[in-house]
Amino acid sequence: MPAWLRVLIPAVLILVWLALFGAGGSAFGQVSQVATNDQSQFLPAESESTRVQELSAEFRGEDVIPAVVVVERDGGLTVGDIVRLDDASIALAGVEGVVVDGVSPPVRSDDGEAVELFVMIDAEAKASAVVAELRAVLDDELGSGGTSGLTVAVTGPAGLAADLAGAFSGIDGLLLVVALAAVFIILVVVYRSPLLPVIVLGTSMAALTVAVLVAVALARADVVLLTGQTQGILFILVIGAATDYSLLYIARFREALARHERKWDATWAALRGSWEPIVASGGTVVAGLLMLLFSALNSNKALGPVAAIGIVCAVLAALTLLPALMLWAGRAAFWPRRITVQAADGAASDPASAPARAGADQVDVTRARGLWPAVARLVARRPRIVWIASTLLLGVMALGLTQLDADGVPQSEFVLGASEARDGQRVLGEHFPAGSGTPALIVAPEEALDETAEITLATDGVTALAVLSETSPTGALAVTGAGVEPSRVPGAEDAVPTVRDGYVMLQATLDHPGDSLEAEAVVTDLRSAFADADVEVLVGGTSAIALDTAVAAVHDRNLVMPLVLGVILLILVVLLRSVVAPLLLVGSVVLSFAAALGVSAIVFDGVFGFPGADPTVPLYGFVFLVALGVDYNIFLMSRVREESLVHGTRPGILRGLIATGGVITSAGIVLAATFAALGVLPILFLAQIAFIVAFGVILDTVLVRSLLIPALSYDIGPAIWWPSKLRRAASDRSPHDAAPDVLADAGDEQRESRVEGNIPVHHG
Repeated sequence: MPAWLRVLIPAVLILVWLALFGAGGSAFGQVSQVATNDQSQFLPAESESTRVQELSAEFRGEDVIPAVVVVERDGGLTVGDIVRLDDASIALAGVEGVVVDGVSPPVRSDDGEAVELFVMIDAEAKASAVVAELRAVLDDELGSGGTSGLTVAVTGPAGLAADLAGAFSGIDGLLLVVALAAVFIILVVVYRSPLLPVIVLGTSMAALTVAVLVAVALARADVVLLTGQTQGILFILVIGAATDYSLLYIARFREALARHERKWDATWAALRGSWEPIVASGGTVVAGLLMLLFSALNSNKALGPVAAIGIVCAVLAALTLLPALMLWAGRAAFWPRRITVQAADGAASDPASAPARAGADQVDVTRARGLWPAVARLVARRPRIVWIASTLLLGVMALGLTQLDADGVPQSEFVLGASEARDGQRVLGEHFPAGSGTPALIVAPEEALDETAEITLATDGVTALAVLSETSPTGALAVTGAGVEPSRVPGAEDAVPTVRDGYVMLQATLDHPGDSLEAEAVVTDLRSAFADADVEVLVGGTSAIALDTAVAAVHDRNLVMPLVLGVILLILVVLLRSVVAPLLLVGSVVLSFAAALGVSAIVFDGVFGFPGADPTVPLYGFVFLVALGVDYNIFLMSRVREESLVHGTRPGILRGLIATGGVITSAGIVLAATFAALGVLPILFLAQIAFIVAFGVILDTVLVRSLLIPALSYDIGPAIWWPSKLRRAASDRSPHDAAPDVLADAGDEQRESRVEGNIPVHHG
């Protein structure tokens, strides 16, 4: 290739990525504008609660999100408190985003210690900003605590959503800073080079910027639904994956620099050795993520393509931008360590005369020092004991699955730490029916109003019922008993229920907080009662949304997990040209996932005291751990197959283990650290995903990939390649003969690594 092309190609690649980086920089500030944390938007369009949500806007004349203001004074509210609350109501009505006539009259509790009022917020407004303004107004008008003696809180669906949005507020700054700092420190420790970590992180940030640019554009076009949790996972996944792929390429590049004098030759050698496992690993993760498109939950569907876009960007950056930057830096990237071309005898030679030593790598495990030669000796001498012990250990960890509570948690528990809305829910429950402000919404045919009211009031957990009426001063007509006409309030003698297309809407106040599992059970009972009575009624509202979300999440879990396993198995069969080896790899990561989830369940309950887990937590943990766990096995087994083609299966296993040990372990630590960074956000879901994936990756890296897979493959021998011809490789011997012969056939490379002024050549 002409010399000018060797300069032009990497220069163009770097400039293109710099241009994309500049164009995508502004996209980070736009993510919050297109992201949503409204749980109702996560549901499929055909769900019952979604249909009620759509009909609700027709009955009310506009789409609103209710906020509940609760004011409490121990010992009883004073006349002055009520007067000040009336003034505050007027001020609340003037807040931008509150609909006209959207503030209800205050309702006093029976014990006289609390008052509640409802504020309707336009769904088109930014609820978190409106709630923040409501809280500021209340603080100015009423104060809270201290000398005032009042407890004031804004809660309800809008308050809870605002607190959740506040918890996500650190996602653009704090999360990225912590994740990048963790990766930088690990890279400095691993490579002890000031330049290399900057190149790797630059590559990762370029990949993330392009991924965010694409995701924001698709969200603006309503192609995907972007949520706070999707955003956080995208950031971490791209940084971790891009860094992992970069480490694999760098290991090959460092090896190639020890064989080739010219940086260009080393670059092509590194690309030839790394592109296939990187593309296969990225393809495996992408395929697994795209299986989320079969989900019922829109939030799961959205995560699939958004995260897949991030992985594609990570692969492209690792195979284009990174090689260009490493070509530019050359051996200086590893400074202060030096890499010189090695002659066949292990001494530094004249680079111009140094022959390529492809296929000549030897590892004297019987004499070599170091962790990975020691692990290889253990695997070679006691393979069956090693894989059986590893399997039993994972099985014991998996027993913790019996402690897993993934049936869902109240929305008020989504935020870890302080939450005004959660505190307000507690106050409401002490003085009012706990479901105040979050009623179950019931849509029924007009002719079935009496029957619907009778069934609703006869259901345990329902404390009050009202029919929406636009001609009533209060907006609703109370229903006082089964089979009784809606009662009238003063000034509403001629008021009638609102009818839309032959349907009426009722509001059922429940005995339990609207976001609780008990309220979901009441919704289930209502739906069952209507079904038994053969009445075509829809039940929605906050509790129904939570219930339908949980049901859809369980459906997704049961459907997507087998799909992910199936597609990953097919990819491995194609990559390894085998059936047995892919089955072993998939089985091992499933067992590793079960162990990670089992330990996590014990830690969540016994250490952190979490109230439970969302049903989507096991699904997300499964997708990430299985796909990423297979990644490391691909790194290992692709190298094992490469070595086996030359040296035989059992020698190839030992060579592959030693060659990839350092780089895969480093990659695993990096990925675990990046996912652990999710824990800095006070979100229950992300904290649980952070622990599950971080612990699972470390477990997979240290135990599964280092001991279980090598030992099991070594014990089985060439049969792991069935039905390919590689299983009949003539160079294989019995386990007892293979190890000493392979492990002693040359100590050249280990001795080369100790030549003064050079660094060990790690293969990836």
